[in-house]
Amino acid sequence: MTTIVTPPRPAGPQPEDGRRGRFVPSRHTAALIVLLIAAAVMYLWNITASGYANSFYAAAAQAGTKDWTAWFFGSLDSENFITVDKPPAALWVMGLSGRIFGFSSASLLIPQALMGVGAVATVYAAVKRVASPTAGLLAGAVVVSTPAAALMFKFNNPDALLVLLMTLGGYFVVRSLQTEIGRRAAMWLAFAGVALGFAFLTKMLQGLLVLPAFGLTYLIAGHSRFGARVLHLLGAAAALIVGAGWWVVVVTLWPADARPYIGGSTDNTVMDLVLGYNGLGRIFGNEGPGGGGGGMPGGDMASDMASGMPGGDVAGDMAGGAMGGMTGGGMGGMAGGAAGSSFGGSTGLDRLFGSEMGNQISWLIPAALVALVLGLIARGRAPRTDLLRASLILWGGWFIVSGLIFSYMSGTIHPYYTVALTPGIAGMIGTGGYALWIKRDLLWGRAALAAMMLASGVSAWVLLNRNAEWLPALKWILLVGTVVGAVLILAAGRWRKLAAVAVLIGAIAGLGGGTSYAIATSASAHSGAIPSVGPASAASAAGGFGGGGMGGMGGMAGGMGGGMAGGTPGDAALPDADAGAVPGAGAGAGAGAGAGGMAGRQGMEGMGTPPGGAGERPARELPADAAAEAPATAGGADRDPAAGGGMAGGGTGRDGASNDELNAILETAGTRWSAAVNGSSTAATYELATDTAVMAIGGWSSDPTPTLDEFISYVADDEVRYYIGSSRGGSTGGRGGDSTSSEIAAWVEENFTATTVGSATVYDLSGYTA
Repeated sequence: MTTIVTPPRPAGPQPEDGRRGRFVPSRHTAALIVLLIAAAVMYLWNITASGYANSFYAAAAQAGTKDWTAWFFGSLDSENFITVDKPPAALWVMGLSGRIFGFSSASLLIPQALMGVGAVATVYAAVKRVASPTAGLLAGAVVVSTPAAALMFKFNNPDALLVLLMTLGGYFVVRSLQTEIGRRAAMWLAFAGVALGFAFLTKMLQGLLVLPAFGLTYLIAGHSRFGARVLHLLGAAAALIVGAGWWVVVVTLWPADARPYIGGSTDNTVMDLVLGYNGLGRIFGNEGPGGGGGGMPGGDMASDMASGMPGGDVAGDMAGGAMGGMTGGGMGGMAGGAAGSSFGGSTGLDRLFGSEMGNQISWLIPAALVALVLGLIARGRAPRTDLLRASLILWGGWFIVSGLIFSYMSGTIHPYYTVALTPGIAGMIGTGGYALWIKRDLLWGRAALAAMMLASGVSAWVLLNRNAEWLPALKWILLVGTVVGAVLILAAGRWRKLAAVAVLIGAIAGLGGGTSYAIATSASAHSGAIPSVGPASAASAAGGFGGGGMGGMGGMAGGMGGGMAGGTPGDAALPDADAGAVPGAGAGAGAGAGAGGMAGRQGMEGMGTPPGGAGERPARELPADAAAEAPATAGGADRDPAAGGGMAGGGTGRDGASNDELNAILETAGTRWSAAVNGSSTAATYELATDTAVMAIGGWSSDPTPTLDEFISYVADDEVRYYIGSSRGGSTGGRGGDSTSSEIAAWVEENFTATTVGSATVYDLSGYTA
């Protein structure tokens, strides 16, 4: 009689055999619940303090709650004049939330927070599948402790959805590696392709930066034969193309005269965005407002500002603005902002460790790199399909490809882009740490774990020492904690409990620095051009442009904008629509000081004067019918007081009501567009304040729409009631498109009478006959 002996299964994660098993609750379930609750508290606590956060995207989400066409295209206004300069997937989520729950700060921002919790859970699940539940919990904790994540999961930029979709893609690739059944592997890869397709519809090419890592990982470690693996990847590529391309095809086939202009493009096509402004131009700097460097917009600040401000003595205006900036923001802030830290700093491998990017993302990068390199060494003789090594290739490739592009891209880059590195860092630490943990019986394995702890402690010490005013004793506590953990793990030998205690101490100390900054970030309100991390004191020291105390350059910019006004209106360029900036207030060098102070509080809201800034025209009354129609509750006083949208010079303030008289007039305009203004950011703030559609002439950055003839046609058809004069009557600067805003401003001034309403210069366009 033959006895069949079943060999024992090897230790560690195993591939799926295709059979369904019973669900066995893990003893780590309670710990996972605690982790997810911590993430939810981090991202949801006092979430409405930021109001509408980025008013640019908030206005587009508001438009989507009113009109399904606006929702589908991502239009800035409900009458579909122009779209935002990004694809609309993130706006779809915010717009649907607003439709279901009513448009408000909460319905706008809570979905972002929930995406953050989802990203934490997905990272946990992906790491747990190839390592252990404890490793998954560590990886999830890394996400929660990352300041960039705490910032962007409470803000309404597209990055929250982008990170969630890319993380889901990574999870699906892990599932494909686990199965030995070819068709199931192909199915999981197709899911990954769809996830990346929608990541493309969220932020275009940035959503595809993880694609090389995903493809290489499966090609190396998939269970099927090589030819089958290639076919599976081709199927995933087809799924990606369908997931990303269906919207592009629909927009392309939709008649141009029946849809909004594609904002940010030069020829009203999505492909121009893909290949230019939101694609290769970001990397090589030959397209978009950040071309030529990672510092101030456009690389050459002087030439960009001059091109965006036709007419007038630019040098003299800037001199007056500089004086206002010194008064409003201080020389220290002016110097810090001039360094360009909030635009990424100079290119090179050290960019991720610079003053602003370092605060956002670099806390655990050294430890993650140690885990990646030594973890791969630890799995050196494992089979080709080893899940731990494959996972390290996946997460490490994610970080390396994205990190190198962020480090060397010459186009527009903002520090918060680095939130996309968070899952890669978390996966490297969770998976690499586990690969070293199972080698703890060997001295070199324990030494590798000690190196991870010391790397995190030293990194935290450096970053906290750079921001010395923030909890000065904390850097020493954390450094000592990691040293203690390293010593204990080296001494543990085969003492499992001592090793576990050592790793726990090292992990807590290693995560402590980033966690402290993440908590400070979560506790602060954020708005303005470029939101930043950390406490207000540290944020100010960074000399950035965002909310939460980023006042240095904002003070200079607001003052400079005021100085530029000096009786001669002017608009300067802003980096790009990611910033969500809105023009700062000020007119003349003296007013620039006050504007600089306001911009210092809210972040740099822009570098120009209010829409229709003070100018030199006499104040006049608007027509009697417009005045009579103005309701007593002007400026939306009955709106959600938390629903701020950033400062809007001459129009709306943080609560969208700093020019109540003008807001009330726009609310009763009764035309398709209540007003036309130069620039999308200014239009957005008026839309949020008045709940009306506002035409954004020139779009975000000198988009060539509308032409003068088109605008005259709109006026003659009584579709636009008011024109709110913008600084210099020129383009919004930036990408160098052929905006016709100067021609439109000149035509309006020649044919209509100016009236000052509050701080804005307004023209009533009604009754025009061509």
